[in-house]
Amino acid sequence: MHRDTGTPPLFALVDVNNFYVSCERAFNPRLAGVPVVVLSNNDGCAVSRSAEAKQLGVKMAAPWFQMQGLARQHGIVALSSNYALYGDMSNRVVSVLRDFTPDVEVYSIDESFLRVEHLQHLYRSRSALGQAIRQRIAQWTGLPVCAGFGTTKTLAKLANHLAKTDPAWDGVCDLSAMDDMARQGAMEKLGVNAVWGVGQRLAARLEPLGIRTVWDLANADPTRARQRFGVVLERTVHELQGISCLELDDLAAPRQQVMATRSFGTEVSSLAALREAVAWHVDSAATRLRAQGSVAGAVVVFIQGNRFRPASPQGNAGHAGTVVPLEQPSGDNRVLTTAAWAGLQRIYRAGCSYKKCGVMLVELSARQQHQTTLFCNTADHSKSEKVMAAMDAINRTWGRGTLRTAAAGLSQQAQWAMLSEHRSPRYTTRWDELPVAR
Repeated sequence: MHRDTGTPPLFALVDVNNFYVSCERAFNPRLAGVPVVVLSNNDGCAVSRSAEAKQLGVKMAAPWFQMQGLARQHGIVALSSNYALYGDMSNRVVSVLRDFTPDVEVYSIDESFLRVEHLQHLYRSRSALGQAIRQRIAQWTGLPVCAGFGTTKTLAKLANHLAKTDPAWDGVCDLSAMDDMARQGAMEKLGVNAVWGVGQRLAARLEPLGIRTVWDLANADPTRARQRFGVVLERTVHELQGISCLELDDLAAPRQQVMATRSFGTEVSSLAALREAVAWHVDSAATRLRAQGSVAGAVVVFIQGNRFRPASPQGNAGHAGTVVPLEQPSGDNRVLTTAAWAGLQRIYRAGCSYKKCGVMLVELSARQQHQTTLFCNTADHSKSEKVMAAMDAINRTWGRGTLRTAAAGLSQQAQWAMLSEHRSPRYTTRWDELPVAR
């Protein structure tokens, strides 16, 4: 949590524009000015669009196969999701933000909240601070960002929305610096669904009450909002009125569960292939489990057929899952994989085709605080922790998957692997994919 200094809070929200597309353009300047879409797992749907693609009418989550004609007509470039690149670029942006202030809440892969009231005396205005942030991130990462400032997190989020959608702001909007008339004018132009946390369904419920714009909601009675819609909307109204209700969460709470799941590039029917895929997901989930200092008390494993095909004894198997408790809470890939395989054996149906599998680690507890069993071998437990620590250190240095359990398979082109036919190189995390100057 933020350390209270007695100074009224001032929040900033910094957001990377069209994040996935911008990451691709940072390493491939030829994509500048070209309509670009980044596709979801297995090259299914658009999950990020350049401004040029949006102008052509490409909608978020639009299936790629439905865009083929439009893509040929306008030269739309489609790229597979490159999560290793995006995750690393996100960390670089956050690192730059922490140079400005230690009070940073990483809200999502492309958005971060900051507390900046203690920086105001260093810049002639908040807009100047925002431009300094934009320029440094652009210089050090090549990514374009917008910044919004407000006396609450909700107002900062709203200011960021204005900075992104109205070129007149030049990428930085400071709602806290506006006079009352200017702030009212800005809020009256925006539908109520522009407010953080107000979706289309809630907006439809608010409309009969005469609440159609942001300004309408900012002038609503907080008590009535709580009576009709709950405490969350009451807080939102207070925040729009400049009363800060949401603190900066600069320390993320440990997850209560860790999941790893992906669809397969092609349908899989063999138990051997499913065992490899499940082990791969265990490796991924266990790495994140250890990173937050936790161990798991049980493993959930599930497999799923193609949901677009009807279930049949000889064909698609539908969905099945099971929970496997552990005798001793563990963060060891080998222990977790053994449990996941036992669960897989229970739910697998020979002769059926599967399109997806996954694992979820549950009943989490702190590694240093979990209850051991009467027959726990402390020497073996210590050895296990050292092996896993060595594996994590190697993978942090040389890239994910450099060292993994043999159960996860030795082939990089497994039958169950996700389709990524248009993936760009992982420029920043793989030595063999570094960009080359010619």
